[in-house]
Amino acid sequence: MKIAMIGHKRIPSREGGVEIVVEELSTRMVEKGNEVTCYNRGGKHVMDKNQKQKKLKEYKGVKLKKVWTIDKKGLAAMTSSFFGTFRILFSRAKVVHYHAEGPCAWMWIIRWFSRKRIVATIHGLDWQRAKWGGFATKYIKYGEKRAVKNAHEIIVLSKNVQDYFKETYNRDTKFIPNGVSKPTIVKPEIIKEKYNLNKDEYILFLGRMVPEKGIHYLIEAFNNIKTDKKLVIAGGASDTDSYYQELKEKAKDNKSIIFTGFVQGKELDELYSNAYIYCLPSDLEGMPLSLLEAMSYGNCCLTSDIDECATVFEDKGATFKKSDVKDLTKVLQDLCDNKDKVKKYKDNAQEFILNKYNWDDVVDKTLKLYERK
Repeated sequence: MKIAMIGHKRIPSREGGVEIVVEELSTRMVEKGNEVTCYNRGGKHVMDKNQKQKKLKEYKGVKLKKVWTIDKKGLAAMTSSFFGTFRILFSRAKVVHYHAEGPCAWMWIIRWFSRKRIVATIHGLDWQRAKWGGFATKYIKYGEKRAVKNAHEIIVLSKNVQDYFKETYNRDTKFIPNGVSKPTIVKPEIIKEKYNLNKDEYILFLGRMVPEKGIHYLIEAFNNIKTDKKLVIAGGASDTDSYYQELKEKAKDNKSIIFTGFVQGKELDELYSNAYIYCLPSDLEGMPLSLLEAMSYGNCCLTSDIDECATVFEDKGATFKKSDVKDLTKVLQDLCDNKDKVKKYKDNAQEFILNKYNWDDVVDKTLKLYERK
């Protein structure tokens, strides 16, 4: 099959969960003999403005096309998906796979003026995210409605979102959660040199610096517990520099809190491999790939009790009441005081998550949706 993917920022990249999903799907589909073209957004890396973008025309057999983009906050995603849609319209692609709600706003162009099959993956209800203003929220909601009306198939990553589409639009969707691959566990070398971090000496948060991730709850809770552990907050700010500064202000009196900025490569592997606890205190999630990754490295994971997190690890991790700093403090202190409990979670995490979420299964199910008439 000739497949086009659009809606991500760019691959190869770890600028967000969508980019990881697109890379995993597209490269594995190519391995199975399909022809995949990914329409990459132009502009700078959203998490690290100083990072130079590689000018690649192909990546692991996936064809890459750079789409003209107005590289300004609020316009980058809209313009890249608009111009990308027109390029796809005149391409040889038989299947068009849109990722995220906003880009789906232009899906109608493909539906009205071609016979291409259209699939949309809704990675989360993006209009709920705190960083968006009034116009952006309405635009994303419009994209959601276009997906409902124009997509031949809609993929969702959680049962909550599946229920939302059924109750709101009476639209059936396909539940295909993300996958995860088995990583190589590595010793602390880079992180020891840069941050003086050794194995099991720190609690880790890793993700985008956005309000819905609940990082402010974690900093408040960490400031309230008694522990010799450090708190490592890893990730870059995406259109939310003011929130990043707010977090640093909350942490300024605690020398045990470390901000690493955006991380990738071996440094990322080391942070995952050597954490005592991985914590994801989100108020809102779609399908948290960082949680799957953290468990694949054999981590003890602590998350808010929202369904999108709690149903991932079932009884193989710990939860606290969403948005409740007092409860987070209590659970965090308990895990810091009880090494045996943490070890039990660690021992069960990797095998459980690798068996439950498999990328090859995700790819096979997605390809079947492409082929349906």
